[in-house]
Amino acid sequence: MTTSHPAFHRRRSAMTLLSGLALSIGFTGLLATAPAAMAQAFPSKPIRLVCPFPPGGAVDIASRAIALELSKNLGQPVTVDNKPGAGGNIGGAEVARSAPDGYTLLMTTSGIQAINPALYAKMPFDPSKDLAPVSALVSLNNVLVLHPSVKANSVAEVIAMGKAQPGFINYASSGSGTSIHMSGEMFRSLSNITMTHIPYKGSAPALNDLLGGQVMMMFDNIPSALPHIKSGKLKALATTGARRDPTLPDLPTIAEAGLPGYESGVWFGLMVAANTPREIINKLNTEIVKGTKSPEFVKRMTELGYIIHGTSPETMAEMNKAEVQRWGPIVRASGAKAD
Repeated sequence: MTTSHPAFHRRRSAMTLLSGLALSIGFTGLLATAPAAMAQAFPSKPIRLVCPFPPGGAVDIASRAIALELSKNLGQPVTVDNKPGAGGNIGGAEVARSAPDGYTLLMTTSGIQAINPALYAKMPFDPSKDLAPVSALVSLNNVLVLHPSVKANSVAEVIAMGKAQPGFINYASSGSGTSIHMSGEMFRSLSNITMTHIPYKGSAPALNDLLGGQVMMMFDNIPSALPHIKSGKLKALATTGARRDPTLPDLPTIAEAGLPGYESGVWFGLMVAANTPREIINKLNTEIVKGTKSPEFVKRMTELGYIIHGTSPETMAEMNKAEVQRWGPIVRASGAKAD
C-alpha cells in the first residue's frame, strides 16, 4: 500500500506541526515553572555566608548574628566563612565568582561597594555588576579611640598634636578602603594634619595592636570598640556620625568637637552572585527581614550600637548608588590609593 496521496501528506504535516506545537508549549511551560520550583525547593543544603573580614570585628559580629537567624528560618545550617584581605575585595570576588544559586552569600559593606572601586587601581570584580543586592542589614557609626598613653583628651588636642608634630600621629584601620580607613582620611583632610595610616586585615587585629600600644588611635566601628571603651582600656573622644550615637550619648560628634562638616559611617548588607534567580533572592530577603525582627537579633544588635535596617533588594540597590556618588569624590580628593 502506498502513501503518496497528497491528502495523506497534508494530514501527516498537520499532525507533525501540532505535535511540535504541543511539545514547544510543554517545554515553555516547564521553563516558566522551573525558577518557581527551584525557589520552592531552596534551600536543600547548607548555605555559606562569606564575611570578608576576620573574626571579632563589627562585620563578623553582624554576619554571625544574621547567620543564626537564617539557620532557624531556612531550616538549613548557615555557616560564616571569613575570607579577609584587600579591604573586603578577596571575599567579595569569591562570591562574585560563585554559582548564582543562592547558596553563597556575601556580607558586603558600603566601603566595598562604593569606596574600593575609587581606591583600588585594579578591582578583582565589579561590586555593582557582579553582585545582586538582597537586603541592607545594619548601619553604624565609628568612634575615635586612643590608647590611654596618648596625651590627647579631645579632638582639638589631637589636631593640635598633629600640627605641632607633623607625621607623629599614626592610626590603625581594618584595611585600605574600609570605612575605618576613610574616616581617618576624612579627619586628616579636614584638619589639615599629616597622619600615618597603618592598615590591618580586619578590625580585630588592628584593635589588638591599639590595645597593646603599638599604634596610637583608630576610628573603629562602635560594636567592636565598645567593650574596650567600657573597660577603660581605650579612650573614646568622639563619634563619626551626623548626630550623637545613642550607644555613646555622652560623646560629641567629631563635627561638634571641632571639625564642622565631618560625617562618616558604614552599613553592611547581604548580596549574592549576579544572575541568581529572582525567586531565590526574594526568598532570602523574606527570611533576612524576618531575622532582623527577631527579639534576640534586635537585643544583641542594639546593645552593640548597630542600627537595624532589613530592606528590600531595591532599597539596597538605591543605597549602593547613593554611596558611590558620595564616596567617589571624597576618595579621589583625599588622594588615597591602594594596590
